[in-house]
Amino acid sequence: MRSAQEPVAEANGVTDEDAQVIVVGAGPAGSTAAVHLARAGLDVLLLEKGGFPREKVCGDGLTPHGVHQLLKMGVDIDEPGWTRTRGTRWVCEGRRVDIDWPALGRYPDFGLTRSRHDFDDILARHAVAAGARLRTHVKATAPLTDRAGRITGVRAEAGPDREPRTFRAPLVIAADGASARTALAMGLARDESRPIATAGRRYYRSPELSKDPYLELWADLRCARTGRDLPGYGWIFPLGDGRVNVGLGALPHPQDGPVDLRACLALWLSRLPEELGLHEENADSPLRSAALPMAFNRRPQYSRGLLLVGDSAGMISPWSGEGIAQAMEAAEVAAETAALALAHPAGPRREQVLRSYPAELDHRWGHYYLAGSTVARLVLSRYGYRPLLPRRVMETPALVNAMARLLIEPGRKPSRDTTDALLHALVRLVPAGGRRTRGRTGGPAARR
Repeated sequence: MRSAQEPVAEANGVTDEDAQVIVVGAGPAGSTAAVHLARAGLDVLLLEKGGFPREKVCGDGLTPHGVHQLLKMGVDIDEPGWTRTRGTRWVCEGRRVDIDWPALGRYPDFGLTRSRHDFDDILARHAVAAGARLRTHVKATAPLTDRAGRITGVRAEAGPDREPRTFRAPLVIAADGASARTALAMGLARDESRPIATAGRRYYRSPELSKDPYLELWADLRCARTGRDLPGYGWIFPLGDGRVNVGLGALPHPQDGPVDLRACLALWLSRLPEELGLHEENADSPLRSAALPMAFNRRPQYSRGLLLVGDSAGMISPWSGEGIAQAMEAAEVAAETAALALAHPAGPRREQVLRSYPAELDHRWGHYYLAGSTVARLVLSRYGYRPLLPRRVMETPALVNAMARLLIEPGRKPSRDTTDALLHALVRLVPAGGRRTRGRTGGPAARR
């Protein structure tokens, strides 16, 4: 095992290489996959088109599901830079309710925040420490395929001079984000009936809010130019270093057109008390935005030697916009699948194992995502989150707790916790199997 602080290899001097598995992209999905692959004893090559540290549009918040994945990887969450959260605070029409993360046993009862500026770097270094070969400033440009169309590696450009390189492996994991270049090059087009939301975030200096133990979520925002309900929500996430991450996300109904996130953010912040410091003089970054592919909008997640994880497969939740936890969990499943598949010689048995990957993802999220897509299409894309949090819900602790659990994702296994068990049963009533729904589906939200 190498040290997690050991410098990583950049493009200078990189030559053509072979591996058992190539992972394209060293974000949370790619680095998590590389960690688990390396720990399974596989020779894994992790290719990253940029370098570290780097900026990334994100809410910078992790729910207990994401913390669970960090702990499984051995990340030291007690080091400086991690800030623990107690739960979520929902704000709607003048009412504010704090909801603590549940103590369900399997998951921790706290969340975390940390800027993506160095979060991805931490995970990539853990991959290196586990034994993965990380190559930064290496951009995968095209898949290599055999005569049957099966992927056998990738062509790439390395370094500032874009020197051509070739990397080969019997399996490739695509974790190259919302652009999904590798998947597209292999003919895996996006399902147009599935959603892509847009989120924007900006950092502000606010010592008071930076120490808040709750992730604050606003469900009653308006579109600046039309006055309609924002088809999404706003967030204020504490970073513990004197700053907060402030942003909002939206997925409007196709008939309503795009949302001006900059104008909506300005309108929202004008409502807030001056003493919070969320005004232009305290801005610590420009407003940056990004696309959020949701609800498995690229399928199948396995095809001809290529496994998709994270945003390349549209794994962001249509309920809340959370994506990091799902990306890391799917990456672990992909790594386990790849390790088991490579224990068999090339042929039908290996292929049978690889085809179990989409089935496992559907088992974990199929019911939940289809239910979320339906709610988003009928409610969220037109009226935002306000209808889900009316006065009666906000003033009834049991109801608002259940709604918060549903939006963040209840446990997938029956629990002794009554609320979690009930939500689990309700979600499982929704058919899974990746069925298509008419129209554009999926909920907006600030990706966490």
